[in-house]
Amino acid sequence: MGIGLAMDCCAVSAVQGLTVDIHDQKNRPRPALMALIFGLFHTGMPVIGYYAGTLFVNFMRTYAPWIALVLLGILGVKMIVESFSKHAENSKKANWSVKYLLMLAIATSIDVLATGLLFVPYPEWLFSSVLTIGLITTLFSLGGYLLGVFFGKLKINMELVGGLVLIALGIKIWAEGFFGL
Repeated sequence: MGIGLAMDCCAVSAVQGLTVDIHDQKNRPRPALMALIFGLFHTGMPVIGYYAGTLFVNFMRTYAPWIALVLLGILGVKMIVESFSKHAENSKKANWSVKYLLMLAIATSIDVLATGLLFVPYPEWLFSSVLTIGLITTLFSLGGYLLGVFFGKLKINMELVGGLVLIALGIKIWAEGFFGL
């Protein structure tokens, strides 16, 4: 379950790696911060989902996929538009603001919130499960970032690719929640 839940963060981290300037010394600690934020959100969201229990189950099933679709869609469209702008060369740097990373963390962990409901009948599994999910997410985020850095060296409009990946990820989360895929 941890690996499946971490894949969204892995993809988003790869997008960050695609557009990073590896020669900028300020970027060195930022991937670790991003992975830590993603890991913390993936650790905390199932706990929130667990305690919300059945009170908000219908809300989460109905609106969480839409929220993820809108957030990732906005971020993806923004990246695509910036990839075609006159100043595209200057804007092809990864966005490392905490606000942006928190938005990504929220968008990729909304579906994880619903996972907490799985632990309602098994409360003894909650602590070890959320720690495992958080650790796997952190590691996969770092791995995704490194893959993105590797592929970012190719002469492709990576900001365009990254925007398309974020939109596709939003659609995937929406389809899973809306159609029960």
